[in-house]
Amino acid sequence: MFDEIKILQHQGKQFIPDVTKVNLPVSFAVGRPEIAEDITAENAKLAKAICPTQAIENEPFSIDLGKCTYCMECVRICGKDKINFTNDYKTATNVRERLIVKAGEKHPITIDQSLVRPEIKKLFKNSLKLRQVSAGGDNSQEWELGATNNVNFDCSRFGIDFVASPRHADGIVITGPITENMAEPLQICYDAIPEPKLIILVGTDAISGGIFEGSPALNRSFLDKNTIDLYVPGSLIHPLTFVNGVLEMIGQI
Repeated sequence: MFDEIKILQHQGKQFIPDVTKVNLPVSFAVGRPEIAEDITAENAKLAKAICPTQAIENEPFSIDLGKCTYCMECVRICGKDKINFTNDYKTATNVRERLIVKAGEKHPITIDQSLVRPEIKKLFKNSLKLRQVSAGGDNSQEWELGATNNVNFDCSRFGIDFVASPRHADGIVITGPITENMAEPLQICYDAIPEPKLIILVGTDAISGGIFEGSPALNRSFLDKNTIDLYVPGSLIHPLTFVNGVLEMIGQI
């Protein structure tokens, strides 16, 4: 017993009582970016040229988190006084355009509640079962999704669980850029989920294709045919980004 008490005193409490009010350390600098309003045209030109996924645009200067790989090359080129990735992990949204952060903007990225389908909050507020599909992913986002149910974040306490069969699921969570070989299995999985069902895109690759955008090895037609209920940006995502986004979407926040 004394050994257990010593371990508890040494390690502290790993369980997060309130996942909506976590202050991550400043060292977690891959959250919502803030761009100085006075960023110069030269800095903007250099940042746009060095971005590997064309996530940066000029006039006005902006960073698209749906394309950003968080490589931080733009920060290295322009300096933290011009581009600063904060520790704000609440970046999930149901509006694709809200992932585009413009110079001078400092407001948080939020979910548009008016666009959330009424049946989502009515049916899934207290119980949401999700089937995850790696559509050509590299297993990195999958690791982070697995962490959402560890002792720290414990998303099961909110009724959010990942299930093995799409027939037991309420929605689908997609990671990876959706390769040609995974396009049909993804559609089959989605069709097996009973109505109403939702779609969550997790990570840069799923949202935009990432560094693989435009590759002939991809087939992203699935996204053109269906409505996306939640975008969770990140490369990698943080478990708190996913958990907070889903909780806000289903109405628990």
